[in-house]
Amino acid sequence: QVQLVESGGGLVQAGGSLGLSCAASGRTFSSYTMGWFRQAPGKEREFVATVRWSGGSTYYADSVKGRFTISRDNAKNTVYLQMNRLKPEDTAVYYCEARLKRSSAETFYYTGPDQYDYWGQGTQVTVSS
Repeated sequence: QVQLVESGGGLVQAGGSLGLSCAASGRTFSSYTMGWFRQAPGKEREFVATVRWSGGSTYYADSVKGRFTISRDNAKNTVYLQMNRLKPEDTAVYYCEARLKRSSAETFYYTGPDQYDYWGQGTQVTVSS
């Protein structure tokens, strides 16, 4: 069982920056692919970014590529999302999700929220125009 707690959300003006953190419980954090998703009012949860369990590889949605950076610190059981050049359309509740690695050969390009095993309660990000 893994518990995830997101933090760092808030209100920011368009063009600004915000950093999110997700702290995970448990001793096997390095065995999980970690992802960030977001959900705006009236919309489905959408993929934002994912990072491989080792932290060496990342993958982004086209809408955030070049603006957002996902990273992880396995020693601190934490995954981060640095968001720069924010836009009003980035406004959403941001969720951290974790997927237990099934094998060392599996991919980490998991972009569907139902492909993950655990998720947090979310943190609100609001970007004003």
